[in-house]
Amino acid sequence: MARTKQTAKKSAGFRNEIVAKAIASKRMRVQLATKRCPRVFPSYKELPPVKMQQKRYHKKGSLALKEIRRFQKSTNLLIPRAPFIRLVRDVANSLTGEQYKWRGLALVALQEAAEYYLVNLFEDSNLCALHASRVTIMPKDIQLVRKIRGETTTMPMPSVALRR
Repeated sequence: MARTKQTAKKSAGFRNEIVAKAIASKRMRVQLATKRCPRVFPSYKELPPVKMQQKRYHKKGSLALKEIRRFQKSTNLLIPRAPFIRLVRDVANSLTGEQYKWRGLALVALQEAAEYYLVNLFEDSNLCALHASRVTIMPKDIQLVRKIRGETTTMPMPSVALRR
């Protein structure tokens, strides 16, 4: 059977117009989705060469100085809290053999005091290393600082003294 052209019929009312518009818009969306857009990308040969990002190199010691400035600006503690608390409890238990309960403020105060002591010790040992025209801190610098301060280099066995 041959195809024949049909003539458009007049719509019956307002509702049919809405349905007709919806169908027409859906057809347009389908056409737009299926249409191929023209190729806008240049060919491979026309593309500029891709530049690889070079790794940033810093001068020796500049990152260390940056880290020092960052830590000097901050007010938070440097030693992680949980490992420090574990260490304090282990040392206290090994010295006395008893389980102690610790208040949070006592542990924080102990941590601040320990950090203050260590920072001052490293500052002074750094001065000793610089005096010896070195940049790196060595154990002998720390030993010298402790000797100048009058601190003992060997720890006595406190467990023997406490058990008497």
